[in-house]
Amino acid sequence: MEGVVSFDPAAFALRYPEFSTLSSDLLTVYFAEATLFLNNTPASVCQDLVVRALLLNMLTAHIAALNGGVNGQAASPLVGRVNSATEGSVSVSTDMGPVYNSQAWYLQTKYGAEFWAATSIFRRFRYVPGYRRCAA
Repeated sequence: MEGVVSFDPAAFALRYPEFSTLSSDLLTVYFAEATLFLNNTPASVCQDLVVRALLLNMLTAHIAALNGGVNGQAASPLVGRVNSATEGSVSVSTDMGPVYNSQAWYLQTKYGAEFWAATSIFRRFRYVPGYRRCAA
C-alpha cells in the first residue's frame, strides 16, 4: 500500500543485531504493535517514509526489549535506569527520574528513549494563524 511502511527484517537485523535471537515472525508482530504508537498510514504525522521506517524500527526494538529481551537474555522486569546497586545480599534500585506520564513508557529502554527524542518535533506546539479580514 502506498504511504505505508512495511517491516523489513533484514534492515532491522542490520541496525539491531542484539535481537537476532528473536524470530522475524515475532519481530513482525512487534512491528505491528509499534504501529499502535505511531500511525503507519498516509495520514501519519510523519510523512517521510524513510524517517517513519526508522521510527517504527526504534519502537519495534523498544517493544522487543521490553518483551523478548536483548542478546538472548530474558526481558528485564526492572523499569527505568539503575539508580544504585549493591553486591552483598544483592540490591538494585531503579529510577525513572523526572519524567512526564506520556514519556515514562518510552524511557524504559534506550530504544524508546531514542524514539522519544527523535519524535520531539511532532510534539511541539504549532501555531497556524487563521484568516484575518482587514477592516474597511
